[in-house]
Amino acid sequence: MEFMMIISTPDIANYMGKFPNVTLFVDFEILGKEKRQGHLDTVKSEMTLEQLIPIRDAAPNSKILARINPINSNTYSEIESVINYGADSIMLPMFSTFDEIDSFFKMIDGRVLGIPLFETSASIKLLPEIISKIALKQCHIGLNDLHLDQGKNFLFEPLADGFLEKPAELLRKSNIKFGIGGIAKVGDGLVPAENIIGEHIRLGSTAAILSRSFNDNKTNIKDFLGSINIKKELEKITIMINHYHSIDKIELEKNRELTWKLIREISNKRAKSSN
Repeated sequence: MEFMMIISTPDIANYMGKFPNVTLFVDFEILGKEKRQGHLDTVKSEMTLEQLIPIRDAAPNSKILARINPINSNTYSEIESVINYGADSIMLPMFSTFDEIDSFFKMIDGRVLGIPLFETSASIKLLPEIISKIALKQCHIGLNDLHLDQGKNFLFEPLADGFLEKPAELLRKSNIKFGIGGIAKVGDGLVPAENIIGEHIRLGSTAAILSRSFNDNKTNIKDFLGSINIKKELEKITIMINHYHSIDKIELEKNRELTWKLIREISNKRAKSSN
């Protein structure tokens, strides 16, 4: 499985360059994010495009993913900048029409990997058309904005109501790599990461963003290294991934039932507390 870690400083990027299965995720998305997620305790970027330059210099052999803003009048300029500054792939968030995705890929023009971020019900409905008209190689399904778009109470609810079953099946059949949301450290999370990893394997997801529990927004390398043993935590996740790959469909289904039950319990508690 490919892991993505949100990075904002060169020294942490340099350290994470030791892990070949970790893509450095540099987030430049600002437009509309505060309005959508301002009430949530989520990471919100304040980075400028130029800050990608020292990150690339610090991690010359790492894969770097740059998330730009949703389609706007400056999108072409953003794409040109992050390509020139060293991004290997570009993620487009919050699109709602096929024309936006089509324009995105035309602007990239095959120079780097384009990764659409499906994070609304409307965007996921576009998936069959996108696959039929664009040579899509990889995409990601975001759960933060998706659960907000659907009026859900809890981040993982789109996973537990069957909404992602058909999109995941279509992506598997089309041989398109995809990831779903993020994962916490093993042993962490309102729904244990162990259970969420099992759902990744069942659905065919091959990528996940490492949650903030892995770096807790640390920007100083000393604080970062003092807060977590990254090598050990990635090994724990890998052990869980290998476990779920080794079990049969019956056991995967048991994990699905338990995971969905836990998600629904949390959602119901939140619904009651908000009334």
